[in-house]
Order: sequence, then C-alpha cells, then structure tokens
Amino acid sequence: MKVVLQRVSQASVTIDTKIVAKIQNGLLVLLGIEDADSQEDTNWLCQKIANLRIFGDENNVMNLSVKDIDGEIIVVSQFTLQALTKKGNRPSYIKASKPEIAIPLYESFVTQLETELGKKIQTGIFGADMKVSLVNDGPVTIIMDSKNKQ
Repeated sequence: MKVVLQRVSQASVTIDTKIVAKIQNGLLVLLGIEDADSQEDTNWLCQKIANLRIFGDENNVMNLSVKDIDGEIIVVSQFTLQALTKKGNRPSYIKASKPEIAIPLYESFVTQLETELGKKIQTGIFGADMKVSLVNDGPVTIIMDSKNKQ
C-alpha cells in the first residue's frame, strides 16, 4: 500500500457537485492498493498515520499526532499511486488492484484507521470521479509505502 498524507487546515471531496466529505484541521490520506497488499499492510499504515507526529505543539514544533490534536481525516482511494512510469510516457496501472481486491482492503483500511483514531473518519467514494480540494498546512506532505516501511 502506498499513501500520500497531507496535513491540511481544510479539505473536501466533491462528487457531481455534492460535497461528500469535508474536514478542518487534520489529514487528507490518498490510498493506493496493489494485489500484494494485506491486512498487515493496513495495520502498519493505520498505526503510523494515527500516531505520526506532524502537527505543531505549543512551540510550533512538529511533536503532535492527528490523535493528539483531535484532528479529522479524509481517506480517498487513489489507484494512480500504483502507476509505473519506467517505460514510455503513458503510465501503466497494472499494479493497481481491481475492485474485487481493492474494495475490501480499502474498507478494512478505513475501519482500522477509525479504530486507531477513536472516531469516525470521512471518505470519498471508491471508484468515483472525485474533485479533491485542500489547503495543505505547512506545506506538509509525506509519502509512505508499506512494502518499504517508508
């Protein structure tokens, strides 16, 4: 699994002109799933995301997690994170999981992240054409890959 985390002061997901998710301070999580991913990947990433200290403390030092600040999270499925760009100029998405594999892992990821965070999180809609808006706070953007534990 690959994720792109963005610390945001606000973010939203719109589908067909309807806002389906909207948060203030927290994280926008873009999630890319491949066939080799498992519950182990989900568990590792969710624990890291919930506890990653990337929010400012009273001295404005990145020392607090999204849990510590009682922040919010939006998770958006993003198959293009699995793009292969080595050959040619057209990305290949062969590594991205098909819906029958990706949807259960996506749902498990959301459930596990809710457990780690201790509250409901918001999502886009898997497979939908989504418009994602955000104000990246910092900017702080972190890329994590469960296969490399990075």
